[in-house]
Amino acid sequence: MKRRELIKLVGLITGGSMIGGQFFLSGCNAGGKAAGGAFNEANMALLNEIGETIIPTTNTPGAKAANVAEFMRILVTDCYTQAEQEAFIKGISEIDVVSNKMHKNDFIKCTPEQRHEILVSLEKEAKEYNQKVWEADKPEREKFKAEKRPYNFVPSPKHYYSMMRQMSIAGYFNSEIGAKQALEYLPVPGKYDGAYPYKKGDKAFY
Repeated sequence: MKRRELIKLVGLITGGSMIGGQFFLSGCNAGGKAAGGAFNEANMALLNEIGETIIPTTNTPGAKAANVAEFMRILVTDCYTQAEQEAFIKGISEIDVVSNKMHKNDFIKCTPEQRHEILVSLEKEAKEYNQKVWEADKPEREKFKAEKRPYNFVPSPKHYYSMMRQMSIAGYFNSEIGAKQALEYLPVPGKYDGAYPYKKGDKAFY
């Protein structure tokens, strides 16, 4: 899947623009340096389990099989601003704080049902948090828009769970498993069919 199509898909599913999407699209480095050693073995395992709760294994492999944690590591390291990196890294430890408050156990030790409850709770929290961030950013955002340089505006970091959810979805559909098993896979450029039905007025293929 092309990067632009992936960003549109994530936005459609999550109802918001993909965090770090502008850097992911351009392939540029966002300049953040906070990631450091945050992506250790334990944290990678946790992120894969969070992804698996968001996209579980059914008749097709889930997010864990697609190793979405590795996608998160790359995207956060290369495409997140310093502030976004710091928010995400803080969120990794915050997951277990929330988990212990709700179920007296770390997330990775919780049952699938308990994990689902935790993420539903975080989804609600994230929605409220992101709305407040949007409102707080509005004056600065409008200023850049009035100056006709909206792409220079750098928004405040959104809730860490929004980041994790978006990257779980993006990482999954960007993987071979997601592309070939969850989606209808059409190899590029595909086969040539000189007798394909055509009606006058139909658009030509690109």
